[in-house]
Amino acid sequence: MTTTLGKTGIEVTGLGIGTWAWGDKLFWNYGKDYGVEEVEEAFNTAVQAGITFFDTAEVYGLGKSESLLGKFIKQTEQPIQIATKYAPFPWRFNGEAVSEALIESLRRLQLSQITLYQVHWPFSFLLSQTTLLNTLANEVEKGRIQTIGVSNYSATQMREAHEILAKRGIPLAVNQVQYSLLSRKIETQAILSTARELGVTVLAYSPLAQGLLTGKYTPKKAVSLEGARRLDPRFSSQGLEKIVPVLNLLQSLGAKYQKTSAQIALNWLIAQKNVIPIPGAKNAKQALENAGALGWSLEDEEVQQLEEISRPWL
Repeated sequence: MTTTLGKTGIEVTGLGIGTWAWGDKLFWNYGKDYGVEEVEEAFNTAVQAGITFFDTAEVYGLGKSESLLGKFIKQTEQPIQIATKYAPFPWRFNGEAVSEALIESLRRLQLSQITLYQVHWPFSFLLSQTTLLNTLANEVEKGRIQTIGVSNYSATQMREAHEILAKRGIPLAVNQVQYSLLSRKIETQAILSTARELGVTVLAYSPLAQGLLTGKYTPKKAVSLEGARRLDPRFSSQGLEKIVPVLNLLQSLGAKYQKTSAQIALNWLIAQKNVIPIPGAKNAKQALENAGALGWSLEDEEVQQLEEISRPWL
């Protein structure tokens, strides 16, 4: 199953793998409870299961995520599609800095071209969106990137980016935003409807809400929290109480399809059309579970049931 990135004509697998945790010690425990062997197994397992689209960023593990992917790509015969992200730091104030960052990403990934290059967040302190996106349009013409995307852009910001690129005859391919059954703000903030109107694909990060939708965390199961989760109020006993109805429905649908709660949650996102979930995978088991969300579909009525029960998170 493949999905086209916006109106670019470029097809990628209907689900990608997010690699924020690959090499990241700040938010994730890379190097402690998992390391290079585990993430390499995650990569190989995903590819064997038919997933060849990976999302990374220059800031993930301070370049380590890109370097690991570069190494793994070299060891496989399969064509791999990479989405990475440019960080608009305030000290990058001209087009040259943008091109330099891209060249560094290409070097770490050991590639001559990146499938999708995204602006990681909307920041225009000294470098305007016009200069930034026109520089990226130049890079499309040079052949160093195939398509351009944005990330964490509001409906208005996405529309502006779309207009700037349209003047160059280049479609805006994606807006990568947080989207899951427990984070549906993109529906109420008109991001999803604007993306549909403009023909922009939504890449859904945190599609399992940092693991909350896997059923691993419940009020009855005390799981010791690591990293970023320790600070997240959703993981408190009160927060976990709130999600019980959603988890119960995921579980009952899982029993019907012989799928895990995570696979049901990912399949619900795929059912939204023009949405590509990019769950993380720190090991082979997680990669295989993610792949199990593809190749089948929830019934319309079940998609609706999940929509109704998760309305508190709109």
